[in-house]
Amino acid sequence: MINGFGATPSMQLYLLYHSAAKLLAAHGLSVVRSLVGNYTTALDMAGASVTVCVLDDEIKQHWDSPVHTAALRWGC
Repeated sequence: MINGFGATPSMQLYLLYHSAAKLLAAHGLSVVRSLVGNYTTALDMAGASVTVCVLDDEIKQHWDSPVHTAALRWGC
């Protein structure tokens, strides 16, 4: 997950994602689910956070479940 803090353009967030995915691949890890965008912001603050999680079957089941919140919507 690449989370922008509000003022970082989407293009830069996707560049950060690309760099993170390359770094993970260099260590033998593959990205199977991803989010890139402004999900938890701080009043137009510059910057971003990177979150990495090991995806087991239980977490995958929750990840793929329908969600309908202010920040995320899919499968609804």
